[in-house]
Amino acid sequence: MTGTRTQADEAREAAVEAALAALDLDAKARLLSGQDTWTLPALPEIGLKSLVMSDGPIGVRGVHWTADDPSVALPSPTALAATWDPDLARRAGTLLAQEALRKGVHVLLAPTVNLHRSPLGGRHFEAYSEDPYLTGTIGAGYVNGVQSGGVGTTVKHFVANDAETERFTVNNLVSERALRELYLAPFEIIVENAHPWGIMTAYNTVNGTTMSEHRYLVNEVLRGEWGFDGCNVSDWMAARSTVGAIEGGLDVAMPGPQTVYGEPLAQAVRDGKVTEAKVDDAVRNVLRLAARVGILDGAEPVVTEYPESVDGPELAREIARRSFVLVRNQGGALPLRPNGTVALIGAAARDARVLGGGSATVFPDRIVSPLDGLTAALPDGTLAYAVGADPNTELGIADKGFELRAVCRDADGTVIGTGSAPNGHIQWMGGDLPEGVTHEALRTVELTGTFTPRDTGPHTFGIKGIGAFKLTIDGTAYYDDVQRPAKEDPFAAFFGAPVPRAQPELTAGAPVEVSLTHVVEFPEGVPLRVVGFTLAHQEPQRDPDELIAEAVEAARNADTAVVVVATTDRVESEGFDRTDLTLPGRQDDLVRAVAAANPDTVVVVNSGSPVELPWREDVAAVLLGWFPGQEAGAALADVLTGAHEPGGRLPTTWGSLTDAPVTRVVPSAGELPYDEGVFIGYRAWEKEGRVPSYPFGHGLGYTEWTYESVKVEGTTVTVRLRNSGERAGREVVQIYLAPAEPGTDRPARGLAGFAGVAAGPGETAEAVIELPRRAFEMWDEQTNSWTFVKGSYEIQVGRSIADRRVTATINV
Repeated sequence: MTGTRTQADEAREAAVEAALAALDLDAKARLLSGQDTWTLPALPEIGLKSLVMSDGPIGVRGVHWTADDPSVALPSPTALAATWDPDLARRAGTLLAQEALRKGVHVLLAPTVNLHRSPLGGRHFEAYSEDPYLTGTIGAGYVNGVQSGGVGTTVKHFVANDAETERFTVNNLVSERALRELYLAPFEIIVENAHPWGIMTAYNTVNGTTMSEHRYLVNEVLRGEWGFDGCNVSDWMAARSTVGAIEGGLDVAMPGPQTVYGEPLAQAVRDGKVTEAKVDDAVRNVLRLAARVGILDGAEPVVTEYPESVDGPELAREIARRSFVLVRNQGGALPLRPNGTVALIGAAARDARVLGGGSATVFPDRIVSPLDGLTAALPDGTLAYAVGADPNTELGIADKGFELRAVCRDADGTVIGTGSAPNGHIQWMGGDLPEGVTHEALRTVELTGTFTPRDTGPHTFGIKGIGAFKLTIDGTAYYDDVQRPAKEDPFAAFFGAPVPRAQPELTAGAPVEVSLTHVVEFPEGVPLRVVGFTLAHQEPQRDPDELIAEAVEAARNADTAVVVVATTDRVESEGFDRTDLTLPGRQDDLVRAVAAANPDTVVVVNSGSPVELPWREDVAAVLLGWFPGQEAGAALADVLTGAHEPGGRLPTTWGSLTDAPVTRVVPSAGELPYDEGVFIGYRAWEKEGRVPSYPFGHGLGYTEWTYESVKVEGTTVTVRLRNSGERAGREVVQIYLAPAEPGTDRPARGLAGFAGVAAGPGETAEAVIELPRRAFEMWDEQTNSWTFVKGSYEIQVGRSIADRRVTATINV
């Protein structure tokens, strides 16, 4: 166990041992196996309640994927990391604990602390950064916040789960040094500084061993070297063998009821393949987690006094504006001039994309779009809007204008239950079915209701899913057949592309009846029963040149043009990687045309991770907005109007795919070599001598900062700086440590510390930063240990990896 064990810890351990001693082998084995999708079984004989887990990381969905119980939706993890503020991350965690308690959730399946190894990683929006130190520091703040509210975390995905292609089976070949210095480092920082109550092991294989059975990395490194004493949970359906998993240190196999644990584990003990002591070790870890969250009788929970209540929407708004990264601001284009006219342009300005796709999806009770936010913030008559170009070149989930419900029927066609449908996506995992519905009785699910079009013309409807479907629109059946998967993937129904099946002519404002019926089948041998399919939709596609011309006219008639460009859930999502970094559709053409018509053009980039910005030198300002959560538009208005400055700094290098040093995410023959070793992110850009569009750590505010001095005492660095601008602001002071002689196998410099300071115009501020010992260490593969590298180092202090203002030398 990390840290010193307290009297309360000792009392909990005693309760855990007493409970363990009262269990027979079958009960122990059953406890290690999910009883359904999200929970472990209760064991009344020892006073143990059922432990409930739920996906995060930007909200707490709960055990039902429904809008009937909405969730606060915070900005994406990339946005949280862009604040460079562990205290703000802690506050985010505190809010999520509050949400978890409201929903009866004991453990949040978050945070994701894998690294941005390649910009093509499709799920990067759910991770923090390319830098292990920044990732670990923000992650530790998040974990401390969640657990301060009495809710456990499972830091994931342990380890090297850095891309989505063949993620269930890929064998990532990673050197021990790269593992230690990069991919394991965030987990180690969090274990040391936040003492997480859980870890989730990944789907992938590392150096020939699947992570759910990785005895060396789990038992020897995580538990042995680092002293982790929490519960190790598999990613969903990742556990592959009974003996391999229990010997490899996996405590819980999820989801249930069919897993490699339970009855198979008890039988393995009886057959002499596994010792009962191994089972006891795993049960002890589960009981310890239960004791910590307060569901084991006789054990006092870790938290008995909860933090003060947090205003979720207000915190979401604060994180968003603190995360926005202003990477370009020529001629003081931002903030907007008071009472000036504004042309707001872009489909994403009207229909904001506030979160990434996949298992992290939640349903907030409201979403403030940029159009909503600026309409509320700007004087009447000063704002005009034009679509300009729509990034949704493919069908998306049926949403705007749809009012839907799900009707469940048995084989005889009798209705056995109904459920809400916040949009056209049905995703019922395990026992997550409408009230009164069972898997045994369920034969069909009909997604039915009305659609009121916003535009007149040909609307395209489609289906995402596997199996038999019937699609009916306005009384006409357009499809009645079987859809088959293009490839074998247990999650194809969720992450595959929808197939167009109908294109009726509809009239704006005239409702039509829609119905999509799916015949439900549960394949033999699949441990998780899932009902999943999607009604997809695309609005009439107007001539793109015509839309761009309208946007240009609006821009020409305004003082400032604000163009919102975005990715879509077919670009950034769990389940697949990207093939390029371009913005979808005609959005690049739109920006160029608007900028040519109005030199005062501001572009807001609504993406969770890097995209190429080929027009960036042709516009006045570029503001990176990430996936900004439910209060997106309100936060954007705060920043554009100057009510608040954009506070973000880049947690990841932005550049073109052509220049990016590490791009391979597709395995060959099942293997993906991490040939770049320790050179990813800014380390690789510098090694290759390539200049990115915007470097790691970059970000502008609405004031100027003068770095006046740096003083070093031991490993404590004190930086003095002055706000030399005309308004109050916040600066992120960044320290990079550069060895005098790095050689060819060591990065030229690395992030060793950072701190935020605030000051008014003309005021000075001090940042005091302690350099961690690890900043001076390398992993020695000969001795299989950390080596403190003595010598001379330059301490480089500044605003980004490329903007270093003052330096000092330290000899160690």
